[in-house]
Amino acid sequence: MPQRTLLFVLFDGVQSLDVTGPLEVFTGAENHTPGTYRIRTASLDGGPVRTSSGLTLVPDEALTQTPDPHTLLVPGGQGTRSPDPRLTDWLRAHGPRARRLVSVCTGSILLAAAGLLDGRRATTHWAHCDKLARDHPAVEVDPEPIYVRDGRVSTSAGVTSGIDLALALVEEDLDRDVALAVARHLVVFLRRPGNQAQFSAQLAAQTAQRAPLREVQQWITEHPAGDLTVESLAARARLSPRHFARAFREETGTTPGRYVDRVRLEHARRLLEDTSDGVEEISRASGYGTSESMRRAFLKALGTPPAEYRRRFHPASAH
Repeated sequence: MPQRTLLFVLFDGVQSLDVTGPLEVFTGAENHTPGTYRIRTASLDGGPVRTSSGLTLVPDEALTQTPDPHTLLVPGGQGTRSPDPRLTDWLRAHGPRARRLVSVCTGSILLAAAGLLDGRRATTHWAHCDKLARDHPAVEVDPEPIYVRDGRVSTSAGVTSGIDLALALVEEDLDRDVALAVARHLVVFLRRPGNQAQFSAQLAAQTAQRAPLREVQQWITEHPAGDLTVESLAARARLSPRHFARAFREETGTTPGRYVDRVRLEHARRLLEDTSDGVEEISRASGYGTSESMRRAFLKALGTPPAEYRRRFHPASAH
């Protein structure tokens, strides 16, 4: 197996975890299977850079002196807001030569500024998706997933999602056993699928201010198969159905029905990914009642039926 050279691009204002998270993953894989990766870091002039948290990183070399890598990894951070034009120029010239382009968090903004995401589907940190789409209309921005892979280009959302993407790349380069060994060493999940939403249902919605509504939110999450009609939830909050529906939307930013839908979909996806339970059993446990109801919900939200979703994302079905 040929050794792959990985180059991490460093710049002032970089997010340290965007660098060190994936770096630990690939280094762990190299330690497990020596000769797999040659890992380098480089800044524009080869000098130290100061991260957004104040940590100083000392690169191995200057970008102008490094040979074209197999995998070029561009992290994000505050330094992507007003990047050095020389960095954008370097990416524009050298990005197309890499076999694989990877960005973490707002590193995708640098790739887009260099024209490397035109015509591709990509993601970034949820807080910057609108800006990426507005400033670069040639990029198909998907704000939902924790990472997106489009051919040779992979982009990921905020900070820790870079670890998820790096583990997926290690699994692709080597095998699942190596990726699992690295994940265990780092005490992280091996398979957090790329199409998993950046926010869980609880994070996607605002937390209600009033205690009765917060308690209802928590109860929904813990009882997806329960009676989650507006009438039942309103009674639990000791409000009339009309008052409850209005207050829930005002305080959470979504309707009770949409919140319930998201919780049930998230619960079903987790069971499909992490268990061997049958589809019928999962549909009942997630509050759908029948497998056909769950199938319709998956097709509407994800564009794929539950059986195909499991085939893609259940570890036992990965190979």
